[in-house]
Amino acid sequence: MGEEAARAVGISKVYGSGDTAVRALDEVSVGFPSGRFTAVMGPSGSGKSTLLHCMAGLDRVTSGEVWIGDTELSGLNDRRLTLLRRERIGFVFQAFNLVPTLTAAENVELPLAIAGTRPERGWRDRVVGEFGLAKRLGHRPTELSGGEQQRVAVARALLSRPTIVFADEPTGNLDSRTSAELLGFMRRSVDEFGQTIVMVTHDPTAAGYADRALFLADGRIVHEMADPTADRVLDHLKRLDGEDLDGGEPDSGEPDSGGRDDGESEG
Repeated sequence: MGEEAARAVGISKVYGSGDTAVRALDEVSVGFPSGRFTAVMGPSGSGKSTLLHCMAGLDRVTSGEVWIGDTELSGLNDRRLTLLRRERIGFVFQAFNLVPTLTAAENVELPLAIAGTRPERGWRDRVVGEFGLAKRLGHRPTELSGGEQQRVAVARALLSRPTIVFADEPTGNLDSRTSAELLGFMRRSVDEFGQTIVMVTHDPTAAGYADRALFLADGRIVHEMADPTADRVLDHLKRLDGEDLDGGEPDSGEPDSGGRDDGESEG
């Protein structure tokens, strides 16, 4: 728990130049401890998705450092960065990003197939079983429900045993019950598999599954909440929308298991 799977050191991201420049991230420093589930929240345009993409190596920072384990990303050329993303980073997109001509099994194993390796059979079976996909592996994405497609996407992200999984609004296209099921699976992947997950979400209920929540505003982290619950997150988002918080101090609060029901209640 003491180690950090990833960290940012004073990172900024600026799009454009001159009068049209947009500073999406403004000297952000943050660490993501191994074996923990972090939710990243904030108003639209606060920089949360930019932070996720920069941490995952999908976008280059303008300044500062991004570390995955003991590797700093800015020193990597495109080839080495691609290899690192393939081997050590999992990414879950809101739009699933499944290949329509491949079966669920082929989509789950695609990153390893591209790398020319085979999945460890016992681990593959455990992941597939945990996500309830064993009987759906021969189906193509169009034959799967939205929830099943997203489970395939999360299973794909976990199969290579990455150092860290980044998830960008993974429940954004799902109904409340399916969202709760998926979040329960992700919660258990942290508790039972020791996975590290960083999830961008706008949904206070989704954030309630995490170990902590980070709040961004204007490209900066303005608050951190330990053991978030849906009610406390919603209350803080309302305040964040109406106040200039100087935050940053963890909100210890009382741990609450609501929202960590492994999918039994609707989200």
